[in-house]
Amino acid sequence: MAAEGPPMANVAYNLLKQDILSCVLEPGQQIVQAQIAEKYNLGLTPTREALKRLEQEGFVQSVPRFGYIVSPVTLSDLHELFELRLILETAAVRLAVERAPDDRLAEIVQLAGARYVYRDRDSYSAYLAQNTRFHTAIALAGGNRRLADSVAKVLDELTRVFHMALDLRDSADEKVRDHVNLAQAIAARDMEQALHFIHEEVSHSQRRVLEALAGHLGGKVVLQPTRRAW
Repeated sequence: MAAEGPPMANVAYNLLKQDILSCVLEPGQQIVQAQIAEKYNLGLTPTREALKRLEQEGFVQSVPRFGYIVSPVTLSDLHELFELRLILETAAVRLAVERAPDDRLAEIVQLAGARYVYRDRDSYSAYLAQNTRFHTAIALAGGNRRLADSVAKVLDELTRVFHMALDLRDSADEKVRDHVNLAQAIAARDMEQALHFIHEEVSHSQRRVLEALAGHLGGKVVLQPTRRAW
């Protein structure tokens, strides 16, 4: 029988979160604790602890007399996340242009070339990890670790819809171009161009996600009513 201490709860948390972020467990899907424990070869105690942690982070929801479901995707949440992303990354780019040391600029340019293989889910996960590294490197280049942590957190929350958007069509070349343009503008310390390219990238990303949510992925997304018009 699997051990049921905190280390196993961490294992359960990481496995569950990865399946949620990569949409193996889809938005709105019921999570049956016994099935999850069997799938991951874990006990019920670490599975329950992992679900409580994921609930605190907003990835799952507890439903009375039903158990847990994967938190649905809402237009309201996406609006807020992309709005926050634009605010944070605009600030990160501005600081990087103003005060990044040359070695940090070189790192940003090097990270800009990451790409993925269309229809390869493992490739998506690796690419999205690199995507987060690229954007947090920009924030770190400006010398503000808290800003970098905030950028990483927003991108983490968007990961599962990024998976959906990547599956919509092959946009690998477009995404590399967005990153390279942004990195080169930052490296050249061209504030106007750098701010233009970060706004363009966030806009492109938002448009792809909304297109995926419009029904191109055949019911993989559970949409809930939103309080504000999109």
